[in-house]
Amino acid sequence: MDQTEMETIIYTVSEGVATLTLNRPKQKNALDMVMRREVSEVVSSIKSDRGIRALILAGSGGAFCAGGDVRTMDAGANAEEARNRMADLHRWLADLLNLDRPVIAAVDGPAYGAGFGLALAADFIIATPRARFCMPFLRLGLIPDCGMLYTLPRVVGLQRAKELAFSTREVDAEEARHLGIVFEIHSAERIDARARQLALSFTQASQTALSLTKRALNTSLDSNLATMLEMEANGQGLARSTGYHRDAVSRFIQKQLPLFQWPNAVE
Repeated sequence: MDQTEMETIIYTVSEGVATLTLNRPKQKNALDMVMRREVSEVVSSIKSDRGIRALILAGSGGAFCAGGDVRTMDAGANAEEARNRMADLHRWLADLLNLDRPVIAAVDGPAYGAGFGLALAADFIIATPRARFCMPFLRLGLIPDCGMLYTLPRVVGLQRAKELAFSTREVDAEEARHLGIVFEIHSAERIDARARQLALSFTQASQTALSLTKRALNTSLDSNLATMLEMEANGQGLARSTGYHRDAVSRFIQKQLPLFQWPNAVE
């Protein structure tokens, strides 16, 4: 296992699975400027490393991410400075949202503000019973950020997204699962194992098929039938040309188990 410990994050790679752990536990892993820069560097590295087949996002110390570090925000910043600060975040956030490999967020404790947005950048959110999700932006006279104006309505629908943004109320793990935000709930002792179990399963899947499927599904809500059918035809043509597909067909004919199987939850 390769491990890199930076000032605000811990980054490990093992068996094709990368884990990015936010590591400011005393601040509940709030995003300061150093963490933003370090996350940006790691996301850029993952994007170019084809040996990484899946990514896990996590937080240390019983918290996922409490959002932006308010103490490092300059309330007197002018509009241009504030906009540039968000633009810097958006560069790596877009790379994370568009990463052509599965991303799993393991949320234990609070995922507030930008922390909620960071979790929504994942393909799957698994959570512990003590996970809490909140959009407190209006309390500070701000609007939702970290991509939430795009991601949240696509997960919960427009009316519910407005309610969560306007009310600034906290959502627990069970309600988050009911709303479709959380995929599964596991104990704090088991969540890391489940996240890794899911991530490792993807290392046995076709990278080409996973990439094409994720890209098409992410595009679908902003597209139309003709475009999606064209993406389907082109993508299937590429997928059928891969060695992985030929091997999978051979295994099927020989009545062998497929290489990729969705894993049942850890006991």
